[in-house]
Amino acid sequence: MAITKWLNYEFQTSSTTTEKFVDFFKDLKKYIKTNLPEGAELVNFTKNHFCGSGFVKKGDKYVYISISDVRFFKDEWYNKMLIRTAKHDKDFTGGANGFTDLPNLKKEIENMIE
Repeated sequence: MAITKWLNYEFQTSSTTTEKFVDFFKDLKKYIKTNLPEGAELVNFTKNHFCGSGFVKKGDKYVYISISDVRFFKDEWYNKMLIRTAKHDKDFTGGANGFTDLPNLKKEIENMIE
């Protein structure tokens, strides 16, 4: 799994998004897209300064996912990703917060949308 190359990586603090974070976020997005429940799609997965969030949609059900700032919460993107139900792809408040690690993300999404 290519995404694991980013484990223990020390992201540089910067007032602008770094090239390394852009590369990391592309790898993360690709990993998530290829590890979704059947029939689900990743929508509005957006890179922010050094964090990111988006939605997974299957039918009329949505799940919100978010990673913390990778500079200050080392490997939390892998070990503790925020996940919760949502009403639509602009619902940033959604259901109750839950957490999962990246390897179990697909299973947790399935549990929320099935």
